Amino acid sequence: MTSCNAATPVTEKVNLLGKTLPQLEAFFVEELGEKKFRAAQIMKWIHHHGVNSFEQMTDLSKSLREKLLACAEVRPPKVELEEISTDGTRKWVLEVGTGSHVEAVLIPVGNNRRTLCVSSQVGCSLDCSFCSTGKQGFQRNLTPAEIIGQLWVAQQSFGSRNDSKNRPITNVVMMGMGEPLMNFRPAVDAMKIMLDDNGYGLSKRRVTLSTAGLVPQIDLLGDEVDVSLAISLHAPNDELRNQLVPLNRKYPIQELLDACKRYLSKCGDSRDITVEYTLIAGVNDQLEHAKQLAALLKQLPCKINLIPFNPFPGSDYQRPSRNQQVRFQNYLHEQGYSAPIRMTRGDDIDAACGQLVGRVQDKTRRSARYAEQALIQVHQVEPN
Repeated sequence: MTSCNAATPVTEKVNLLGKTLPQLEAFFVEELGEKKFRAAQIMKWIHHHGVNSFEQMTDLSKSLREKLLACAEVRPPKVELEEISTDGTRKWVLEVGTGSHVEAVLIPVGNNRRTLCVSSQVGCSLDCSFCSTGKQGFQRNLTPAEIIGQLWVAQQSFGSRNDSKNRPITNVVMMGMGEPLMNFRPAVDAMKIMLDDNGYGLSKRRVTLSTAGLVPQIDLLGDEVDVSLAISLHAPNDELRNQLVPLNRKYPIQELLDACKRYLSKCGDSRDITVEYTLIAGVNDQLEHAKQLAALLKQLPCKINLIPFNPFPGSDYQRPSRNQQVRFQNYLHEQGYSAPIRMTRGDDIDAACGQLVGRVQDKTRRSARYAEQALIQVHQVEPN
């Protein structure tokens, strides 16, 4: 056990921002020799009141504040840029060290709902063909503090107060940069803070994790936390999904749907899976695809979010016409599905679904390869 006090400062301080309640309790008891109740006290200061200075935590003794100053900190990600769309959508570009940045997006819906889209990785290793984030390559996983820090930053922009009747952030979706289930433990810890009454007190129905389909991790998730689950499907058959979502070659559609059923069986209430389906002109938006999708999902309690493709530089895909989107939707409605077409929000600041890119110090060289391919196409020459 390590002693932590003002007389023996440590070189690397513990960031308390990303600690769950049990982790904070262990820290106060084992590291500081304090009572367990201090954990909930500190957690409320951080997440309810948005305080990141121990000096401002007025109900802590001077000696405890000195202990905390010696070995701990509350350090959110640094905001490099905040942009506000004409439709009210906000985007934060957050510096997360080593020259890399991630993005978080807040989408207002009506007067009472604000949904924050949170990133879980610097870049993404999955390389789905319709997503600009994947084209940036991958650097690393975010820490729990960097994930929950996005919510902390967004909440502070509204003056921070965590009033349960008038929350600045009402919903959180793990749908930003990265695949959250490939960063399993930090993503789960961050969501536990979101759900904790000492944290943000969000309902498990108001926190949604979106995955491209890591089957073993979906099973693990059901043992840890029963937040709402969304799957990035985007195709009604394996042949097409192999092209759009390369992970499908490892975990094909039926295995994914079976994992979703197992997940629902672990939830203590009636729940639907959200199926995300990006409509791409001439690729997956035809009536035959709608028929296949309706047949595929008939045994899964679900709703289908139809997402018109959002163009980005370097992509040849196009958004279907509004008429084509509605034809696809109408067929699903006729088959009894809830299938809203997601309104494109924040595209004027590149904050729409599939447009988040941040800045990634790419370990995979994927971004360089795509740039080389684009240059070849522009000059119409063959590669050596």
